[in-house]
Amino acid sequence: MQNTVSSPNRASAQGATYRERLSPSLWLLGAAAIVAPMVALVFVRIDPAISLALGVAAAVGLIALLLAASPVVAVADGRLHAGRARIEVEHLGEPVALSGEEARNARGVGLDPRGWYLVRGGIDPVVVIPVIDPDDPVTSWTISTRTPDRLAAAVVRAQITQRSRGR
Repeated sequence: MQNTVSSPNRASAQGATYRERLSPSLWLLGAAAIVAPMVALVFVRIDPAISLALGVAAAVGLIALLLAASPVVAVADGRLHAGRARIEVEHLGEPVALSGEEARNARGVGLDPRGWYLVRGGIDPVVVIPVIDPDDPVTSWTISTRTPDRLAAAVVRAQITQRSRGR
């Protein structure tokens, strides 16, 4: 589930140029639905109707919890938001969109121990953005995204906007 804002008027009205919810994959949501028959089997000896209702309620509740707890990646008002973390785009370098083997390497053996990560299973592409602030102990941000090119472009657009406002 991603929502990108392309029109400048909509972007300024909402304050966002990019927004994506890193929701769980359909496989994970399907696996969460298996909770329904498991809960129903526990209570079936009490009352079949109640057990069915409890099973459905447990599955719906778990799926809703998974969706609600999904982090949001956004570029808005000169900031990059990744989950609960935020950083001004002026402190970031050139973003690099990676997918396939390059993304696997960035999430695995190429992982910088001083970096900050928002990596989600089931979402292969990542964007790696170096931190250019010398006072920041974090050297880079690595963020999972389903649309790495759009996220990288949104960060670059926000950086250009920040530079033009500063003049």
